[in-house]
Amino acid sequence: MAAPAKSRDAKGAGPLKLQQQPFFDDKNRAFWYLQSAGWAGYFVLRTLSGLANAFGFSFVIHTLLLTAAGYSLTLLMAAAYRRLIRLKPIITWVTSIIIVLIASASFSAIETWSHATFVNPGLRPEGFAFLGAILLDFSLLAAWSALYYGINYYLLLEEQTDRLLRLEHQASAAQLAMLRYQLNPHFLFNTLNSISTLVLLKQTERANAMLSRLSSFLRYTLVNEPMGQVTVEQEVETLKLYLEIEKMRFEDRLRPHFAIDPQAANARLPSLLLQPLVENAIKYAVTPQEGGADIAVEARRLGDKIQLTVTDTGSGAGASPEGQALSLGQTSTGVGLPNIRDRLAQAYGAEHRFETQTNINGGFSVIIEIPYQVEPAEEPK
Repeated sequence: MAAPAKSRDAKGAGPLKLQQQPFFDDKNRAFWYLQSAGWAGYFVLRTLSGLANAFGFSFVIHTLLLTAAGYSLTLLMAAAYRRLIRLKPIITWVTSIIIVLIASASFSAIETWSHATFVNPGLRPEGFAFLGAILLDFSLLAAWSALYYGINYYLLLEEQTDRLLRLEHQASAAQLAMLRYQLNPHFLFNTLNSISTLVLLKQTERANAMLSRLSSFLRYTLVNEPMGQVTVEQEVETLKLYLEIEKMRFEDRLRPHFAIDPQAANARLPSLLLQPLVENAIKYAVTPQEGGADIAVEARRLGDKIQLTVTDTGSGAGASPEGQALSLGQTSTGVGLPNIRDRLAQAYGAEHRFETQTNINGGFSVIIEIPYQVEPAEEPK
């Protein structure tokens, strides 16, 4: 049973309300409840019918015996059905029909004997006379069997659906993790190569500073789960860590700018979504140009959407068919923008917008729109 949940009315503290456990969470308990309630109802209805027809108190004893017999027979049937339900359908149905016929014949014999003993003592049934009630008893036990199989097939279907949803979630999480992990080797190669160059040039202080900033950045990426989400504010702080590392390489040639709408700061997005966009801008806008380039990161709220834009002042070359920005004849590794596109599709399906464009005044822009989502506690009142 779940822990009690407190609730309050307009006047103050109200009564405690228990969170009810779903009825079929414990299938064994549910079976006993339904079995007992069903046969109790059978006993009440048959007793009232007999008393209404002036059969007397002996009919109550007769009905009580029939109820006990039906209760016991259906317990035996349930034990057999539990094994049959997972077999091939043809075996399940043929064997179940045979079981119902045997149980109906037994129930009819008990009912005929009980009727002759308690209700009509002068009756002396023999042979096939004991099957006089088989049609009614067959209908009763067939209905019980149909209800048993109906409920259990429904529960099996729910289990399979839940299992399928879990597998889909695991597959989606694995896909997101794979896409996230594609980024780290790409970034690490460039950074470690720069650190190696600084060491060769005996610029140990700068190499140590870059290692320290790389450590902070990697610590952040390892703390956050690959398929997790962060706020725009947290994502910007991570970008600043990354840009501090790149500033060691490019100095004044790299000129970052941030314009974050306060209403968008607490919106959530997949972690490290913007980092490869900035890395892409550095590779194709800052690196090829002697004077470097400006890189602007903007975030603003547009109704129930968040718009994220990364713009550079590079050569403004277009995008390859794969969606990777190219400049001055350089070839794409196929990791940057296609990776972002796949992550957005995994996280938001059709509820996102992803566009790349060459700016009129030069430079390249990537525009992303995703649903505005915040933590429940942060929802505006």
